[in-house]
Amino acid sequence: MINDLRWPPPPDGFPRRLGKPRNSAPNTGRPAPPALPTEIVDTPHGVQLERLSTGVGEPVTVFAHGLGHGIAETRPLGSAVAGKRVFFQFRGHGESSSPRGSWDYGDLARDLRAIADMTAATRALGVSLGAGALCRLLAETPDRFEKVVLFLPAVLDRPRPEAARRRLVNLLEAINSGDLPTVANAVVEEIPPSARNGASGWAYVRQRLNTLMNTGLSSGLLTLPDQVPVPDVNLLRDVSAQVLVIGCIGDDLHPASVAEELASVLPEATLHIYNRPSVLWHERADLRERISGFLNG
Repeated sequence: MINDLRWPPPPDGFPRRLGKPRNSAPNTGRPAPPALPTEIVDTPHGVQLERLSTGVGEPVTVFAHGLGHGIAETRPLGSAVAGKRVFFQFRGHGESSSPRGSWDYGDLARDLRAIADMTAATRALGVSLGAGALCRLLAETPDRFEKVVLFLPAVLDRPRPEAARRRLVNLLEAINSGDLPTVANAVVEEIPPSARNGASGWAYVRQRLNTLMNTGLSSGLLTLPDQVPVPDVNLLRDVSAQVLVIGCIGDDLHPASVAEELASVLPEATLHIYNRPSVLWHERADLRERISGFLNG
């Protein structure tokens, strides 16, 4: 556990009391909820995946996380969603297995499809990497879901800008090599500048570092920043599901233009663009209500 790490350093250069801040619960962008017991399930394609199910009844919604995140980070997005909620870890994350070799979005879509099929899910939510995997699944099976939420889609059928690609590659390489300062710097970039030197920012950094450095990420993920989820975005024109696409302005890893293009291609899509990045810090309550209102409606 990285309990005594002081990161980032205070910008004013003055000495601060070492140790955990007295108020370790942030006021905004709260750390993910406490972990609940998960299970390891076998999939038809031979990959074991970590899964958590909450709630009861129908409809069933499956939640797909972003790169370097997992069940804990997606749980808040489903807190007000009715029915059964199924969260899982993609291959190479958490306690899920890591098959040999490098992987692509087709492999991630296979993981997502397996969890959805095993639980008879009719709805799905994907965040960033998870949104890409969900797009790939929909390109292959346009009628698989009734309702879909795509939150912060990062890339479609064209490569990422070089700056964004390099940022992801550096993070993955730093995690695999145990380069703590580089990983910490990357995590700090996820936090709004106004919160980076406060209790909320430090609590978030500590939590993320504990997760990333203790469980790690598989080297099979190293090639993903160079890949695209779908070979042609026009494959999504046949999707029959109602889709809510959510993006934001000012996020280099998740350009608003990707969300806008995605919404323009999907036949039954609603688009919402937040006017600033760090949505989970600034717009947490609105985001939760927007997602649950769409999926529960």
